[in-house]
Amino acid sequence: MTLKAATSLPDARLFLTDAPVMTKRGVTEAGTSKESGQLRVAIVHYWLVSMRGGEKVLEELCRMFPQADIFTLVCNRDRISDFLKTRNIRTSFLQKIPGAQRHYAKMLPLMPFALEQFDLQDYDLVLSSESGPAKGIITRADALHVCYCHSPMRYIWDQFHVYRHGLPWVGRALMSITAPVLRAWDVTTSSRVDVFVANSEYVASRIRRFYDRDAVVIHPPVATDDFAVGKGKGEFYLYAGQLTTYKRPDIAVRACTEAGRKLVVIGEGEQLPYLKSIAGPTVQFLGHQPFNVLRDHLSRCRALLFPGTEDFGILPVEAMASGRPVLAFDAGGARETVSAPQVGFRFAEQTTEALLETMAAFEEVEDDIDPHAIRAHSLKFSSAVFRDRLSGLIEQQLSSHRDGAAGVFRRRPG
Repeated sequence: MTLKAATSLPDARLFLTDAPVMTKRGVTEAGTSKESGQLRVAIVHYWLVSMRGGEKVLEELCRMFPQADIFTLVCNRDRISDFLKTRNIRTSFLQKIPGAQRHYAKMLPLMPFALEQFDLQDYDLVLSSESGPAKGIITRADALHVCYCHSPMRYIWDQFHVYRHGLPWVGRALMSITAPVLRAWDVTTSSRVDVFVANSEYVASRIRRFYDRDAVVIHPPVATDDFAVGKGKGEFYLYAGQLTTYKRPDIAVRACTEAGRKLVVIGEGEQLPYLKSIAGPTVQFLGHQPFNVLRDHLSRCRALLFPGTEDFGILPVEAMASGRPVLAFDAGGARETVSAPQVGFRFAEQTTEALLETMAAFEEVEDDIDPHAIRAHSLKFSSAVFRDRLSGLIEQQLSSHRDGAAGVFRRRPG
C-alpha cells in the first residue's frame, strides 16, 4: 500500500528551517511549549527553612518568572516569607521524615536521591539555586538549565574540615565515609548545567577549581530601597549575622572589648555562650531580631564590622544602602562590595589586632565620610540591576539553545 501526499511537496529550501510542530491545538513555532506556547519554568532551591540571602534571590527569580513552580528538598512554611507561601512549592520525600525541617543537614547523603526523583520533563527552562545540592536534578534533554550558584557545597569542599571538626565522633566518621562519594556526585552533576552564574568573582573561582567550568558573574539582588540613610553620627559598632565559627564574630567582640568601644551584636548561634564569656561591658547582645530592628540598627551604627569570609555578603551592601561604612576582612565577596575608599576599609589579616588598627584608621577620617556617597555605591547591587542582567543572559541563552548553540559557557578541553 502506498501513501499519497495530500498536497504537492513544498520547495526544498523550506526543509532548511525548523519544522513546524503539530499538536492537538494546531501548529506552534518550533522551540515553544507544546500545549500553550508559554515557557514552562521550574526553579530548584536546595531547602526552604529560613529567609536568608539565597531565599531573597529565590524571591527575585519568582518575580521574574511568576509562572514558575518551585522544587525544594524540605520546606518549613512557618519560616518563609508570605510571598513565597503563595507559590506552588513541591517538596521531596525527605519532607515526610520526622524532624526533617530541623535536621535536614543530617540528611545530606540522601539528598542526591531525593533530587533525582523530581520529574522535570515538562519544563523548558530550569533554574537551580545552588548552595546545597540543587543543580543535580535531571532535566529534559532539550531544556535549558541555568544554575545560579551562591556557593559550591562548602561542607564537602573548602570548609570540609571546619564542619567535620564541629561534629561528635559518630558524625565525623559518617562525614568521612560519605564526603568522597558526594564530591564525585557533585562534580559529575556539574555537566548537567548549561550555564553557571556565580554571585561573585570569588565563587566563580571556586566553580572553576572544583567543577572546571566557567561562570558568568551576576551579583545577587539587594533590596536597597528598603533602607535609608540614617541621621547623625552613630554611637556604636554593629555585628549582625549567624554567631558561628567561620564568620569570626569573636574578632569583633574582642576588638571592641579591648578598645572600650560600644558594640551591638544581632544574631544567634552556637558561639553565643563563648562570645558572652569574652565580652566586656561595652558589648550588648540582642539575639535574633526582626528585619525592622536590624534595619534601624544599620541606619544608626558607626560602622558595620564584617570579620568573616563570605561568598558575597548581602549585609555589607545593606549597611551601605543605609549610608554606613563597612570594616571588612579582605577576602571573599567583600573585595567586590567594599571596593571604594569612600565606603569603608578592608583589613588584611583575620585577627583582632588587624581590626583594631582598622578601627583606629577609620575613626581618624570618620567625620569626613559622606553617607550619601556610600548609598550611591550600594545601588550597583540593587534588585533592578540583578533582574536586568540575569534576564538578559537567560534570553540570550534561550535563543542560542533553540539554535543548537547551548553550552557556549562550558569550558572546553585544551
